[in-house]
Amino acid sequence: MNGEGDDASKVIHVKFLTKLDSPFKVPVTSVVIPSSVTRLGLSSIVNSLLTLEKAEAFDFLIDGELIRMSLEQFLLAKGISAERTLEIEYIRAVAPRKEEKPSLHDDWVSAVDGSSPRFVLTGCYDGLGRLWSSPGSCTHILEGHTGAISSIAFANSEGAEGVTVATASKDRTLRLFKVDTAESGDTTTRLGAYKILRGHKASVSSVTAQKYGSKVCSGSWDCTINVWDTNESTSELSVPGKKRKGNNQAEEPQLEGEAETTLVGHTQCVSSVVWPEHDVIYSCSWDHSVRRWDVETGKDSLNLYSGKALNTVDVGGEGSALVAAGGSDPILRVWDPRKPGTSAPVFQFASHSSWISACKWHKSSWFHLLSASYDGKIMLWDLRTAWPLSIIETHKDKVLCADWWKGDSVVSGGADSNFRISSGISIS
Repeated sequence: MNGEGDDASKVIHVKFLTKLDSPFKVPVTSVVIPSSVTRLGLSSIVNSLLTLEKAEAFDFLIDGELIRMSLEQFLLAKGISAERTLEIEYIRAVAPRKEEKPSLHDDWVSAVDGSSPRFVLTGCYDGLGRLWSSPGSCTHILEGHTGAISSIAFANSEGAEGVTVATASKDRTLRLFKVDTAESGDTTTRLGAYKILRGHKASVSSVTAQKYGSKVCSGSWDCTINVWDTNESTSELSVPGKKRKGNNQAEEPQLEGEAETTLVGHTQCVSSVVWPEHDVIYSCSWDHSVRRWDVETGKDSLNLYSGKALNTVDVGGEGSALVAAGGSDPILRVWDPRKPGTSAPVFQFASHSSWISACKWHKSSWFHLLSASYDGKIMLWDLRTAWPLSIIETHKDKVLCADWWKGDSVVSGGADSNFRISSGISIS
């Protein structure tokens, strides 16, 4: 390599390495490639070295950092010498390989939960929750709310024959449903709640379940967080004259529950809550803050300030310790509370063009998370690069909710009244 001539004549010696199994392994030999090559060009080169029936998209890392510019620009930016043989690791690109047929609802799809490997939950502005076993297959409809559902969550999905579902609504209540998942047949079962949770003085914006426990917590426009028990307690009185009945079920008294604990501290709407540890709740608010709460004491032990009203928060990443949040600007922010003396985000991702409605960490990766926005896009992120790995643009209006499902799919809902599943995503 003489270094003379235009950019097109510059070449670099590289070795391609991977942790992928056959048939995605190339021979570990040095090859010469143009320095101007980009990620797509690198992917074409690797595909030419493989003998696949169908071309595969790949991403590339040097020293653990993803390449998102030409190889020459990357080496210059990182101060890496092009004189030596470079080792480039390749992984399967993090992008959907299939879009399932959308499931149309009667109104905006405002909530989704993909935490169960067997089912997906959706909540809708028509006041109904729905349980889906696969695209287009709604097995149960959860009814009873008199306002739009703003949030929905599996409260217990460990059982082989049934799950407990919690819904939160603009009608100021939460409802708990027991769903018999052993029921078979092509018909959709309609269910009423076995328990109504009352206590919030305004719309309930978010509900989440305790990890390894029997409780749920909720955030509300009344600025509070309530903690509730999901058990069918015999000490609670049934509501006179109110009955619940599902298909082929006898009528039963309906229970009402009161909050066990109320966490007070936010000064505006509590827009999102997550419960990642047994005794720790995280919340975000339109008061611009993310707070961490000790459930036992009811006190907040962490207060992160974002400078913007926040719509969504999630905890995950390395050590399940990173806090991601988004809200009334296009920036997805990530904090690391383990770093002492700083409340500034350690990462900021700014590719959206409107407010962020949802963010979710991938459960089995330190690096990957998603964000959804009113710009109609879902973006898949890797902390090792500032650019999105993939942009999902299947919705025709605002995306209101999104989650991971089964580790390799993204489920989402939007103001186009569609529930969508983007599948075949490879997370290394």
